[in-house]
Amino acid sequence: MPSEVGAHEGNGSQPLERRIMSDAKVMNRWWVVVGAMLIQLCLGAIYAWSVFNPPLAANAPKDFVLGVNYQAAQLGIEQSQYDKMAADLAPPKGELKIINANITGESDKEKKATLVAQRTQIEERINQIVSTYVPAANLDKLRYAFNNKQTQAIFAVGLALFAIVMVLAGRIMPKIGPRKLAAAGGVVLGLGYILAGLAGGNSFWLHLIFIGGIGGAGIGLAYVVPIAVAMKWFPDKKGLVTGLAVAGFGFGALGWIKMGDDWGHLIANFGLPTVFVTYGVAFLVAVVVGSIWMVDPPAGWKPAGWQPPAPNQGGKPAMGTVDFSSGEMLRTPQFYMIFSVFIFSAGAGLMTIGLMKAFPPRALVAKGIDSITAGAIASTAMGVCFALANGIGRIAWGWLSDKLGRKTSIIVMCAAQGVFMLLFTKLAGNEWLLYIAATCVGFNFGGNFALFPTITADTFGSKYLGQNYGWVFLAYGVGGVLLPLLGGYLGDLDKFPLAFTIAGVLCLVAAVIAAMITHPRKAEAPAAV
Repeated sequence: MPSEVGAHEGNGSQPLERRIMSDAKVMNRWWVVVGAMLIQLCLGAIYAWSVFNPPLAANAPKDFVLGVNYQAAQLGIEQSQYDKMAADLAPPKGELKIINANITGESDKEKKATLVAQRTQIEERINQIVSTYVPAANLDKLRYAFNNKQTQAIFAVGLALFAIVMVLAGRIMPKIGPRKLAAAGGVVLGLGYILAGLAGGNSFWLHLIFIGGIGGAGIGLAYVVPIAVAMKWFPDKKGLVTGLAVAGFGFGALGWIKMGDDWGHLIANFGLPTVFVTYGVAFLVAVVVGSIWMVDPPAGWKPAGWQPPAPNQGGKPAMGTVDFSSGEMLRTPQFYMIFSVFIFSAGAGLMTIGLMKAFPPRALVAKGIDSITAGAIASTAMGVCFALANGIGRIAWGWLSDKLGRKTSIIVMCAAQGVFMLLFTKLAGNEWLLYIAATCVGFNFGGNFALFPTITADTFGSKYLGQNYGWVFLAYGVGGVLLPLLGGYLGDLDKFPLAFTIAGVLCLVAAVIAAMITHPRKAEAPAAV
């Protein structure tokens, strides 16, 4: 890691040179990035409940329905018995793949209901076959607790607590310091998962409280800390370091799930409660370790060779050099413009994520591709192209914003996203165009989480960023509730083109609003919030 010794002017009794050497030994600023990524990798586990993780479904052994294959020793049976079971399972599992593809591509509600009933019968047949070979005691290790609606309820509560507690965390951070706040978030997050594990694998309400409530609150406590601290250490690279930090959040969900091989093998060996306890301990330890480097730079510190932005013509302060308290920020039109842009941009992305799973298989089938292949193509588009681009886009847009400026970057990102949303239904019927479209949409969606913290800092200063970005981030919660509901409603009505058109127009409107954001004037009589 490069050693960057900054210069600062202090008013202590020690000579300036001695204070510089002391501060240099205290912190190499690149360790902040390491700590930030470590923290965010764990916080991103909340998305294990959503896009990146199939629902924990009732009626064991669902793993076999979902296609997870265990070894004979894991199930406690002889290899010969396992081979017989695999042979008996092959026909119904093949039928299940066809049924699932047909359900995805079916728009008629009555026909879809018939297909769902057929799927249930096949799943029951699979369960019966497995039960004849595997002892009940071993099947208990595979019993999952929750259906799709319950899983999403836990995720929704987690997101709500995340956004709400983040506002409170921003007010707490100046009082107790970023290190203690991040560590507290890790402890709360870890305890949420540990308590969920100790509660067993069958109580939806306890998991709603422990993972959704306590776990979500832990994420809210810690999330803003790496962003705020990293920007203070990297005033010359705000976009890049913010992108690196929030990319950890994006990749974290995928990483933790893949470490458990879609939860399957870990649960098969140890049971769902043990997996939750293990992950809880890992989250707690990793976030607390990452919090070691969550400290603000010394007063007056700056990177070597970097100078703060010079005043604009007329002597007006440059953007980001005047610090607004939350009360002052909330009285500016710029806050509500940024808030609206965030709602439209991120909300449109969240609105279409579900639609991007449902619509492409139908579009591909309409172009003559068989339903099984269409389902596989659509899964690749979302599970690989969108997911990876979502994480990469956070880093790339952060880096680009250091070159282009935050405002310009948001305008370009929103405008490009709007175009891809408007074109998506036309592109989804071709395999390679679908991959490109999913990649571009994911890339731009990820950019939201690098650009909005940095434009908040550029507009209202870095001193109160922990508090101010908490208020701005509430836009994500608003957009994440309202627009996905609208998208789901239009999807149920089979109005996919209308849904994507609305999302595209909202992104274009966001680009126009972003273009109107100007330098705010600080009120003469501030009121803290």
